[in-house]
This record gives sequence, structure tokens and C-alpha cells, in this order.
Amino acid sequence: MRIISPERLLQLKTKYTRGTRVKLLRMNDPYTKLSLGETGTVTGVDDIGTIHVSWDCGSSLGVAYGEDSCEIVKDSCEEEKQ
Repeated sequence: MRIISPERLLQLKTKYTRGTRVKLLRMNDPYTKLSLGETGTVTGVDDIGTIHVSWDCGSSLGVAYGEDSCEIVKDSCEEEKQ
């Protein structure tokens, strides 16, 4: 587990707010059934930098800081509004 700086933690909490849609890029967990490219909705970021996600497939496994990664995706409805 990597230690997260207060500045980086604030960046994550600002970027990945509740309701943000994300796509899984990397998961360093040999036991998960999540696939790369899975999408879900952020439910929060905790104090060690884990991005908690409600995945569309039903999983709720968090994206661990320094081990896993995800990126923000826009829903097609959001893109049409812009």
C-alpha cells in the first residue's frame, strides 16, 4: 500500500466526486471478476485514496490508490447536452 499525500488525496476527492462515471483501466487483484473496461459510478473516496465504485456489473470493489486505476468517462447523454 502506498501512502498518499494530503495534496494528492484532495485532488482525488475533488476529481472523483460522488456520481462520477468511471471506467476500469487496471485492477491488481487476481481474485476479482471485474474486467478491464467495466464502468461504474463513484460512491466516494476514502482517506487512504481508495475510489469506491458501484460497478454496473454489481460489484462494489474499490480502486486502490497506487495499485489500480480508472478514468472518468462521459455518458452519451452528457455528451449530447454539450
